[in-house]
Amino acid sequence: MHDLDSIFGPSGELVQYVKGFQPREGQLSMALAIERAIANQTHLIAEAGTGTGKTFAYLIPAILSGKKTIISTGTRNLQDQIFEKDFPLIRDVLKVPVQGAVLKGRSNYLCIYRLDQAQMQTSGFDKESSADLQEIDRWSHQTIDGDIAEVTTVAEDSFVWQQVTSTADNCLGQECPMVGECFPLLARKKAQEVDVLIVNHHLLCADWSLKDDGFGQLLPDAELIIIDEAHQLIDTASRFLGVSISARQILSLLGDISAEQLKVASDMPELIDLTYVISEDIREMRKLLPEQLAKGSWDELADLKDFIYALDSLVERVEQLFAVLTEVAVRSKGLESCWKRCEDVLLRLKLFPHQNRNDWIQWFETFHRTFTFYRTPLDISKAFADFAFASEASWVFTSATLSVGNKFDFFTKRLGLEEAETGMWESPFDFVHQSLMYVPKGLPEPRDYSYTSTMIEKIIPVLEASDGRAFILFTSHRALQEAANILLAETNFSLLVQGDLPKQQMLEAFRSTNRAVLLGTASFWEGVDVRGEALSCVIIDKLPFASPGDPVTKARLDHMTANGQSPFSEFQLPSAALTLKQGVGRLIRDVEDKGVLVLCDPRLSSKGYGKVFIQSLPAMPITQEIEDVNRFFQRINKQKANIKKSA
Repeated sequence: MHDLDSIFGPSGELVQYVKGFQPREGQLSMALAIERAIANQTHLIAEAGTGTGKTFAYLIPAILSGKKTIISTGTRNLQDQIFEKDFPLIRDVLKVPVQGAVLKGRSNYLCIYRLDQAQMQTSGFDKESSADLQEIDRWSHQTIDGDIAEVTTVAEDSFVWQQVTSTADNCLGQECPMVGECFPLLARKKAQEVDVLIVNHHLLCADWSLKDDGFGQLLPDAELIIIDEAHQLIDTASRFLGVSISARQILSLLGDISAEQLKVASDMPELIDLTYVISEDIREMRKLLPEQLAKGSWDELADLKDFIYALDSLVERVEQLFAVLTEVAVRSKGLESCWKRCEDVLLRLKLFPHQNRNDWIQWFETFHRTFTFYRTPLDISKAFADFAFASEASWVFTSATLSVGNKFDFFTKRLGLEEAETGMWESPFDFVHQSLMYVPKGLPEPRDYSYTSTMIEKIIPVLEASDGRAFILFTSHRALQEAANILLAETNFSLLVQGDLPKQQMLEAFRSTNRAVLLGTASFWEGVDVRGEALSCVIIDKLPFASPGDPVTKARLDHMTANGQSPFSEFQLPSAALTLKQGVGRLIRDVEDKGVLVLCDPRLSSKGYGKVFIQSLPAMPITQEIEDVNRFFQRINKQKANIKKSA
């Protein structure tokens, strides 16, 4: 019989079998709370500060419960880490015969049929793509799971991956001649047989929203659902409950129709004519949208007569295409698939000319040559609560950033989880002695045109004191580029600027480069783990309020105002506080880490709401004097020198 107090205790299994494990009161307390939630079939929202060890805290009671468990993560990296490292380790420690599997979206698996089709193509592949295709073909004869993450010799963004993986649109399903070798189906079959299944939020929401991703019906059998990185769930769920249609999706359909027409419908030239005309319609429509890459409100388009005419015309042409495909769909499985896809495209397109403003946010996004239209729900709380409470499964939501000012209201209201139990376990790290918060004096208001240049002037002495080894996190790409230009001209640090290299390569370069300073925006505010001396300083340029220019944010704020709510205090402020907590969480990642946090926004002291941000962060000493920063790093350097001397 396993006992959590014993397992996590000073002489328990974790101390005995896991190298470097140290008992943590918060970890045991969190595990006991999860054990109670499982036993009582209740829902738990658990905030666990950095270093609590939340993965072990939920894995152990989940495995010991013997219940069919789904663990959902925000990122594929964490998904792989749990499956490849944490799960097998805990299984061995507990000596429990439990089976686990990882399941990803279908685009993460090789499609044997599409690989075969790609190899038969004689055009469309340059020298580099042809080499990638050969590499994938070699791997295809060795792989057991078909997970494309196994192929490290082909770039993640290689054109070839689109050709050798499937989507819900182009999958032939049971009609595929190679269905017996289908890696996504094999992964799904395995997923239904195991005790612990590890998915990501993307797949979880696809299953919930009943979108056909080729996997559906995973959730009904689950008795325990654990949501790790739960702060990301709301945005993912909103996307899946919404509707989108992209120019790329339509053009892909047109390309497949043309290929099928050549093979089995050469007597139907009207098919080719329609695909050509619709392709031209899309190119012309792109010209009517903002030239730059942008996101915008649907209202910007609704006032353009030419756009409304073009959209109505596009709907009409797709209706004609659907009518022709209805006649010829019986000729091949490929044409039948195109016919079904065309119907889906048509149904989505028809939603946009007449928007319902009560429950939906309608907006668009432009890319270099294409565009996407979106309908995002204003509120998912009722839909999610109905779903979560409909089953008898226990739900556990965990993250380091779920509360604002020690309250969970912002998270619970948005998911309809007001009745769930809550728990908060602070980080075991000694922030008082391991860290220092520096708030520079004399900064202008963030809207001031000279803000970024002044901010860089204030932080260069900090970078000198820390000898680089810093992240500078920005709230906009424009500010990042301006800061990079100034630092390049005025300092000799080794600058790593987001966009110059893939994210993981940038992090590896940061760890291995002397006097490195990494400049990043949104994607570096969370999910980045650099331990030890390499990262000794995190600098944040401004309080991370969501841009009011973002169409979804603006529509949400307008809706709240119209309903007598306070958009700032009920949405903008708590949302920014949670984002700030994520960014600050990059600094102290281990019990031995030490570093300085620099918050550069004067509103921390000039505005009454500044204290909300401070109260949401770990308790650490605060200073406005650069001399204190210098003394902090001098103390650290002295300690390092003494350790080396004694060694």
